[in-house]
Amino acid sequence: MTDPYKVLGVSKSAGADEIKAAYRKLAKKLHPDLNPGDPDVERRFKEVTQAYGIVGDAEKRKRFDRGEIDASGQETAPAGAGSGYYRSYAGGREGAKYSRSDFGPEFDVQDIFGDLFGQRAPRRGADVAYTIKVDFLEAALGAKKRIRLADGKTLDITLKAGTEDGQTLRLKGQGQAGRNKGKAGDALIRVEVSPHRFFVRRGQDIHLELPVTLKEAVLGASVTVPTIHGKVALKVPAGASSGQTLRLRGKGLPAAAGKPAGDQLVKLALVLPEKPDAALKAFVQGWDGADKQNPRRKAGLV
Repeated sequence: MTDPYKVLGVSKSAGADEIKAAYRKLAKKLHPDLNPGDPDVERRFKEVTQAYGIVGDAEKRKRFDRGEIDASGQETAPAGAGSGYYRSYAGGREGAKYSRSDFGPEFDVQDIFGDLFGQRAPRRGADVAYTIKVDFLEAALGAKKRIRLADGKTLDITLKAGTEDGQTLRLKGQGQAGRNKGKAGDALIRVEVSPHRFFVRRGQDIHLELPVTLKEAVLGASVTVPTIHGKVALKVPAGASSGQTLRLRGKGLPAAAGKPAGDQLVKLALVLPEKPDAALKAFVQGWDGADKQNPRRKAGLV
C-alpha cells in the first residue's frame, strides 16, 4: 500500500488537526454515495480511509513511524525474525486487526460520516416494554384502558374484542426518544388476562360447566345461564346426562379480525342433594329401573 501520508497529501510532520482536515476533504470528494458506480473512486476512498486509520490514530501513527507496522496496519517482522513471527503475534491482543473492516476496527462508521458531514447520523430510540393486567371480560369483549408510561405520561389504549392472554400491543413512537433527530422507539404492551371464575376461553368459544338438579335432568327444564354477553335461557332436554354439552350459538367471542363469532358450550353437571331426604331415598329404592341400568357397561368399563 502507498505511504498513508502521501495518500492523504500531508507531510510526516503534519499535526493531528491537519491530518483530520485532509481526510475529511478527500472523504467528501470520494464518498461512494456521491460517486455511485465508479470502482476507481471507491478504491481510492478505501485507501484514504485506511490511511487515516493509521496516521489518524496517535498510537498507530507512532508505531508506523517507528516501522513496527506497515501502511496496511500489519506487523512488520523485526530483524532476524522468522516468517512465523507475524502469525504468532496475530494471536495476541493486536490480532484483532484480522477482522477489521475497510474502515478500521476503531471506527464507528456512523460517527465518522456523521461528523464528516457536520452532524451525527439519526438513531432510532429503544423500544420500552410494559405489562398490563385486564379482566377476562375486558379481553373478550374489548375495553378502553389507561396506562402510565415510564416518563409519567398516561395513554388510553383500546383492547379489541378477543384480545388474547400474552398478546403484545405496539404503540408507535411511545418508546425512548431517538438521537440526532431519529425516530422514537415504540411502547410494547404485553397483555395478561386474568382467569374468570367460571368461563374458560378456547379459541373463539366460551366453555361453562352448569350444575343441574336431578329433577331438571330427568324431566327437562328451562334454566338461566350466564354468558359473556349477559344471562340467557337454556332448555335442558328431558333425560339429560351429566357431562352432556349444549351449544348456545353466537354467545362466544364477538366476530373480529376476520374470525367468526364463537359459541358458548355448556357442559351439564348433575348435582344431587348433599343430604338426600327420605322421599328421594324411598323413590330410588322402589324404582325398578334402577337395577336394570348400568352406565359403566355402556362406557365399556365392565
